[in-house]
Amino acid sequence: MRVSQFFLATLREAPAEAELVSHKLMLRAGMIKRLGSGLYSWLPLGLRVLRKIEQIVRDEMDRAGAIEVLMPAIQPAELWQETGRWAVFGPQMLKLKDRHERDFCFGPTHEEVITDIARQDIRSYRQLPLNLYQIQTKFRDEIRPRFGVMRAREFVMKDAYSFHTDYEDLQREYQNMYDAYSCIFDRLGLRYRSVAADTGAIGGTGSHEFHVLAESGEDAIAFSPDSDYAANVELAEAVVPKQERAAATQEMRKVPTPGKTSCEQVTEMLGLPISRSVKALAIMHDNGIVILLVRGDHQLNELKASKISGLDPFRFATDQEIESHIGCRPGYIGPVGLPAGIRVIADRSVATMSDFVCGANEAGFHLTGVNFGRDLPAPSDVADIRNVVEGDPSPDGWGVLEICRGIEVGHIFQLRTKYSEAMRCTFLDDSGKTQPMEMGCYGIGVSRIVAAAIEQGHDDKGIIWPLPIAPFTVAIVPIGYQRNDAVREAADGLYEALSEAGIEVLLDDRGERPGVMFADMELIGVPYRVTVGERGMKQGTVEINSRHDGERREIASRDAVSHLKSLLCTDS
Repeated sequence: MRVSQFFLATLREAPAEAELVSHKLMLRAGMIKRLGSGLYSWLPLGLRVLRKIEQIVRDEMDRAGAIEVLMPAIQPAELWQETGRWAVFGPQMLKLKDRHERDFCFGPTHEEVITDIARQDIRSYRQLPLNLYQIQTKFRDEIRPRFGVMRAREFVMKDAYSFHTDYEDLQREYQNMYDAYSCIFDRLGLRYRSVAADTGAIGGTGSHEFHVLAESGEDAIAFSPDSDYAANVELAEAVVPKQERAAATQEMRKVPTPGKTSCEQVTEMLGLPISRSVKALAIMHDNGIVILLVRGDHQLNELKASKISGLDPFRFATDQEIESHIGCRPGYIGPVGLPAGIRVIADRSVATMSDFVCGANEAGFHLTGVNFGRDLPAPSDVADIRNVVEGDPSPDGWGVLEICRGIEVGHIFQLRTKYSEAMRCTFLDDSGKTQPMEMGCYGIGVSRIVAAAIEQGHDDKGIIWPLPIAPFTVAIVPIGYQRNDAVREAADGLYEALSEAGIEVLLDDRGERPGVMFADMELIGVPYRVTVGERGMKQGTVEINSRHDGERREIASRDAVSHLKSLLCTDS
């Protein structure tokens, strides 16, 4: 492709609304153009990357035995009403009416639609298993679209759905899809981790997320460098401490702490480590107020807490509710001397503490030297309700946990029979008995991968693409293309030779200044740049630059094609 025949619309500066690196660089590189809040047009350069990702996804899904379909983006409300999700999916679902006042939505996902297809055409166990997938545009009305295509309202997604006779076969296909996803991300050339995850609004049982590792990632991932263990911090287990509770060595004392309402403030005032404190969090449930106890330097994991029997759903208590139920201002509540009947749930780490600091249930005061069994009953309601932290033992028993950041780009679920039972999607088994189909669901955020790859690979000059998804593989930058016949002939000849060799090449024939052309090729992230200049022509050489490591090589002009082919074979 010649730049003069291509639509290359680079910018010196990113628009003011761009925050994330990927958003800035995609706008500056002319990959996308903003149309409205969370809505972007994909320009030719960005579309080339998007299509390459789609093709890798398509290749591996086909290889894994899935069959491609394409379902409508606009879905009738009746299907969603069958599963009950029309009323509960939330404001992310864009609802609309047609000219006959019938309700529809712009599909945020396609569980209902695919289940409707299966229930109409699958009758017998002999037609199972079946895995159908599509690569299609979705729409979710994000309350605050941001970060470009990372969190856009309209996005491209690969979603697959499998149907099975029993759970054992679902587990087999789940592993098949797990392996296919691993192959996809390996081929994309991205550093990633698969992590155990919560099923969220989709529902079901087993679930894994695939994260591209990047410091800008919204998700925290806990992993053990000594094993394959990895999980979203929301799900990672904080194991039971090995040490038993130590015997009391201090008397309990009430100390004045005026204006000190956080564990950090109190322990700093008392000259104690924050790990010696216990924070009491008041939450409200239908059955009344509940107190959750977490070590001062730990954070409550709301997802874990919500899974405790009798707590789903819950919300944090208001200041007025705390004063009404406990008779104390927020910031000073603690587990000692609580009114009778209040349920107290202690985190595992709190249950082994002694001589700790906590609120005194009196404004302006805290207690020091508090011990279970002497100053208050030993906790009978103990659970894992905190986020793991670096240095915690790995739940699989191998090493200790480290925390990294990741961008979720894939998610697989074992849906089981949630949708098939709700929509009467059944089959006849080998004994003629009607059974609901077991289902799996497997999603990849195709357009999000583009942004995630940039977050992982960039520098102050621009994008550094993994070779498999770069928009072009080689850029030819001729110095003096318009005014020097020898340079033009050499550049054109190299362009033709590389094209005939099946290498995707971009020839910058604009006649711009060298600095402008170099900056544009670095910005858009072409992996290899060949500079053809008058000086090199006299010496019979061209210069080859690697975008990945910045290495420069002077190569004989006649060897340029073979040398690039060898580089590409090495890097692929």
